[in-house]
Amino acid sequence: MKNKILVIGSGAREHAIVRALDRSPQDKALYCLASNINPGISVLCNEFTVDNINHPEIATNNAKEVGAGLAIIGPENPLSNGVADALWEAGVKVVGPKKDLAQIETSKGFTRDLLAEYNIPGGPKYQTFNSMYRVSEFLNDLGENYVVKYDGLAGGKGVKVSGDHLHSHDEALEYCQELMDAGNKFVIEEKFIGQEFSLMSFCDGEHLQHMPAVQDHKRAYEGDIGPNTGGMGSYSDSNHSLPFLTEQDISGAREINERVFRALIDETGQGYKGILYGGFMITGNGIKLIEYNARFGDPEAMNLLTLLASDFSEICYNITQGNLGTVTFRNESSVCKYIVPEGYGSNPRKDATLIVNPGYAQTASLYYAAVNQIDGQITTTSSRAAALVSSSSTITKAEEKCESGLNFISGDNLYVRHDIAKEALIKKRIENMEKIR
Repeated sequence: MKNKILVIGSGAREHAIVRALDRSPQDKALYCLASNINPGISVLCNEFTVDNINHPEIATNNAKEVGAGLAIIGPENPLSNGVADALWEAGVKVVGPKKDLAQIETSKGFTRDLLAEYNIPGGPKYQTFNSMYRVSEFLNDLGENYVVKYDGLAGGKGVKVSGDHLHSHDEALEYCQELMDAGNKFVIEEKFIGQEFSLMSFCDGEHLQHMPAVQDHKRAYEGDIGPNTGGMGSYSDSNHSLPFLTEQDISGAREINERVFRALIDETGQGYKGILYGGFMITGNGIKLIEYNARFGDPEAMNLLTLLASDFSEICYNITQGNLGTVTFRNESSVCKYIVPEGYGSNPRKDATLIVNPGYAQTASLYYAAVNQIDGQITTTSSRAAALVSSSSTITKAEEKCESGLNFISGDNLYVRHDIAKEALIKKRIENMEKIR
């Protein structure tokens, strides 16, 4: 009897998830509940449904219609809306935490309070605000190094950092007032100085298996400038660390993930089943936690699932049953670069044409993100269009393969951060950390 698996979501991350499932030798049928037609996902699925992925009833009805015994939730919004809870209640096993557990991503305040309550290291000095009372006073306490974060989901774009986006306390107060006027709580915390990286863990409610470290590139433009985005690309190294990290750094990040995982069980009385994504920064004072996400990162999922040696379908079933076991990844480097519409991050060009020559497949894999396909023509939306991923024995070789693949992608009004994973940018990161440590 075929295992029927439902994937919820339709971005590049979900394309990577579906492709990893498709590689599994297990007898299976794949289904997708999506917010838009992803041409890469639709060809791999037995059935592809476009509907509201954030509505618990719609998700459960779709799972029942296709007879799915397992659901994998890709994006954060369905988790925030309790889709995992509804699916479990309907008898469908789920990779993705229930609503209470997803607060680790959906509420910045919840996460900071959790670290403080359970004495977990890595947290910043912070305060959560639901009014402007004492905001100015706390900013004065922090001085010139502070971050203002919307206390909720903002697609990676609800954060403003002093020196980069906010150039005075007056500007910070204006942004805080803007959040208040929109009816939102916000968190102000100290700004860390260092290099960011992501470390994710598979969780089955009782056990963890850590994945390789990955570095995302949030800034829109080359040289790490411009507005924050959902992520312009990412890379990983063959030793599952990163060139600017030590073994101690990796073990410190893993320890925080493990302690947060245990704290979530103690706090909610529930086991976390899914992906726990720690966004970390290595500083002169050790590992610091920037934020948590309750799902695979995008673009990091493309790096990790490309390198995954274990059967992903088996991993997912094991997560839901509490017997995760050992998970292995190939000892290779990977590089992911996103193709986006011009102006992405501030004023993106919509309806740009994306032309894909199959020659890219000689050196890379392609994952479609937010695109439209009409009469065989693929066009962009206001978000990321597609990601190209390559792997090899070194970062340099993987980057070169990725660039070769990009030569087969064309179209009007498109942009790529070509500097991602190039030797010059990585050298800059290494030198920066040498100065900071």
